[in-house]
Amino acid sequence: MAENEIAPKPEKKAGLNLKVLLIGLPAFIIQLVAVYFITANVLLNKYQDTVKKAEQIIENAEKAKKDGGASESEQGGEGKELGKFLYSVDEVIINPNGTDGKRLLLTSVGFDINSDAGQKELKEKEILVKDIVISVLSSKNITQLNDVAYKDTLKIEIKNKMKEKIPSVKVNEVYFSKYIIQ
Repeated sequence: MAENEIAPKPEKKAGLNLKVLLIGLPAFIIQLVAVYFITANVLLNKYQDTVKKAEQIIENAEKAKKDGGASESEQGGEGKELGKFLYSVDEVIINPNGTDGKRLLLTSVGFDINSDAGQKELKEKEILVKDIVISVLSSKNITQLNDVAYKDTLKIEIKNKMKEKIPSVKVNEVYFSKYIIQ
């Protein structure tokens, strides 16, 4: 061969590379299986837990309504007089869960109490009442707080927490007189 002649280079075959087929395809399948199991086991369980909690809250609310109606009929038809004794927690600012302080909820909450003594007790325990409101509302994310239908659930949660922390005071209803999200 002469120095001026260039040796022909072997041409690469066009087509599927065997290494890609032997390594890439099994790796892709393993990734698909991993994503499936993560989704099925982790994410769906969290979703189902959230749904169960919501159903339990609704069930408790319905049970409380039934119990309230039964106790009224047992008292000889005496109904509760709504709005007679009100206690208000004004201008509470809350950082919703998961917002890193970038979003705020400004709210005022009113409690319909069954007696003047209960109203006085709530005034004495104002810090505890504010803590209950803040702890319930700050545990919720911005999506939940923006949902209009979820406000009833929030009222029930606050009412149940009040019943748990201050059992001597009977809260008939919980009202939001101000509810602003920014």
